[in-house]
Amino acid sequence: MGVPAVPPKAEASGQKRKRKNETNGAPELPSFGPLGMEMHSDEENAAVGSGDEESESDHESFPELDTRDDSEDDTSDEGNDPEEHDGSSSSSYLLEDSEDEVDVSQDDVVNIGPRATTILSKITGRPKRVYPEIVPDYDSDSSTEDDPNRVGNIPMHWYDDLPHLGYDIDGKKVLRPAKGDELDKFLSTVDDPSSWTSGFDKLTQSDQQLTSEELDIIRRLQAAEVPDASYNPYEDTVEWFTGKGKEEVMPISARPEPKRRWQPSKWEKQKVMKIVRAIRQGRILPRKPTSTQPQFYQLWATPASDHPPPLPAPKPPLPTNAESYNPPAEYLPTPEEKTEWEATDKEDRERNFLPQKYSALRLVPGYDQFIQERFSRLLDLYLAPRIQRKKLNIDPDSLLPQLPSPQSLKPFPIFELLRQEHGSKARCIAISPDGVWVASGDESGLVKVWEIAVGREAARYQFESRVGSIAWCPRDDVNFFVVGIDQAIHVLVPPYIPLAMLITTLALLTPVNPPQPPSSSSPSLKWVASSTAPVSRSPSPLLTIHMPPSSSLVKQITFHRRGDYLASISESDSVWIHQISKRHSQAPFKKIKGTVQRVQFHPTKPNFFVATQRYVRMYDLAAQKLLRTLQSGIRWISSLDIHPSGDHLIVGGYDRKLCWFDLELSEKPYKVLSRYHSKAIRSLHFHPTYPLFASSSDDGTIQIFHARVFSDYLTDPLIVPLKVLRGHKIVEGLGVLEIRWLRDRPWLVSSGADGVVSLWCN
Repeated sequence: MGVPAVPPKAEASGQKRKRKNETNGAPELPSFGPLGMEMHSDEENAAVGSGDEESESDHESFPELDTRDDSEDDTSDEGNDPEEHDGSSSSSYLLEDSEDEVDVSQDDVVNIGPRATTILSKITGRPKRVYPEIVPDYDSDSSTEDDPNRVGNIPMHWYDDLPHLGYDIDGKKVLRPAKGDELDKFLSTVDDPSSWTSGFDKLTQSDQQLTSEELDIIRRLQAAEVPDASYNPYEDTVEWFTGKGKEEVMPISARPEPKRRWQPSKWEKQKVMKIVRAIRQGRILPRKPTSTQPQFYQLWATPASDHPPPLPAPKPPLPTNAESYNPPAEYLPTPEEKTEWEATDKEDRERNFLPQKYSALRLVPGYDQFIQERFSRLLDLYLAPRIQRKKLNIDPDSLLPQLPSPQSLKPFPIFELLRQEHGSKARCIAISPDGVWVASGDESGLVKVWEIAVGREAARYQFESRVGSIAWCPRDDVNFFVVGIDQAIHVLVPPYIPLAMLITTLALLTPVNPPQPPSSSSPSLKWVASSTAPVSRSPSPLLTIHMPPSSSLVKQITFHRRGDYLASISESDSVWIHQISKRHSQAPFKKIKGTVQRVQFHPTKPNFFVATQRYVRMYDLAAQKLLRTLQSGIRWISSLDIHPSGDHLIVGGYDRKLCWFDLELSEKPYKVLSRYHSKAIRSLHFHPTYPLFASSSDDGTIQIFHARVFSDYLTDPLIVPLKVLRGHKIVEGLGVLEIRWLRDRPWLVSSGADGVVSLWCN
């Protein structure tokens, strides 16, 4: 490569040194000019020495140093001789001095690099020396590129509120790189397959790509291996002193053997003799035995310390007058008693001998049962328990809970007041919120609306298929009920209702501008309003919900406590929730586990209970998640109802079991009542205001229970059976199919398979 031209003063000083070296006899050095030098490493020198030379074109030339200032680029070529520009480019401004430059006082100094200039400071007004800016456009040093931020090892959170991260080598601010949001980071990881091999650098606030060596170190640390790949932990052992020619010939130490290696120590002898003299004089006594217990002792003489001592053996009974050799005459057996005693088994005999009378003691013969009695005595001692058991004299009746008398728990229904006849099985009933009307349906498709007070039939509706369920809206400002049949739910208005309530009901069911169903509604389920003029006593329904074709008979309909939502179940296990105000229906479950038997809304919370064949699941409709699963232990659930407080639940099954759940206590039943019905339980219902609930069964009976729930969580619910109501006949193995309480009276309405709807009163 080219070398910069030497200044005149430096050349003069070089000629002086040359003459001095000639006078001293040193060899003459060639003059410095453009040189073509090669810089070899140790391996390259060896290659050169061996004669393996390469052409100069194979080696990359060292880049030239351009030390010119930007301001001097235009004037650097003026006024210079052509000889100064031969070879590689040289720094011309090293030979020129501007008007502001200062003369160099030392003639022997050769400046390899830019020279400083003296200028006047704009702040202080004094001269200062300024060097031209270093332009890193060469490859010899890349330290400024590898580490642009030169703040050092400091907490980087100091720069959190600043737009820059630190300073570079020139003292300039290093700006913070732009950051994207989480979506940009995710897209960068998707687009760049090598993003997972990068790490975040706090110094530059950016992701730096890790090298293969760093990734290998991380992999080794995760695998609990040695980080250094070149380290072999299982190297072969170097046998330094094993093998031929590696024997230890010379000893480790040349010291002579001490005398204690083969001669006994006289100091130890004196110490032992001192202890022996102390033992002989009695100053040192041997250790006393720590235990005074004899070595041999009777095993059963002393009881063990971990349990109480055994009880003494039972004593044999003392002899009575019957054992006497001369007993009184009344103790002697008659021939009949003797024959009876001989015919009786040994285990059943009162005595093991017959009393006999002898005139003298010397005439008494030997006892023939002596050996047998001694053997029995030994068996009694061997097999007799040695634990004293205390018998508790407790009255069994005191262990039973003290239940209050049914007379103190009145009122509750005790007799049948009214009866309404149907031509076929009365499957379902519903009671109006005001307690005036009762709607009952049978399998022939007939629905009757009759008055509770006198039993007068007010309206009759005939449908083309059997009636599966009836439910009355619980709202107080409107009055209507719904009837579920095959693949349809009809909305009907009862007769003889006030005009204001009728107007409100018609405005809800048949508005002038009916709401449009949302796009999320199922296309197979349709809401159809009546085309005729709405009249309160019209036999046709005002509104009809046509279920999907796959659904069959609607077997249950239940309302939410606010009256705007109602849930329905079909025999095809499809569950739907309908909203009347918006005419919107939706299926809350995409897939149902098991056969759905009953559903129920929570009275105070947005919870929904679904009873399958064996389990009762509790869902949160607002959060759309499963809260808990109740394990009833019933083989097949038939009915369920929720207490008005919302903390208790009763479940009935076809296996005669009735389970009471405390929702705050456990997922298993608090109490199981299984002996009150002899056949399958069909219906359960809590009274809305009184502490009562009832259950009906296929045995034709209705059980009335007192169920008092306390406000404190420490007191258990009080469940007392009160009355058994009998009045329905069993037809084809079916008894009482459904029961319902009146809201403000302790009256009960029941429907049976015999086609009778009964009203039970107190």
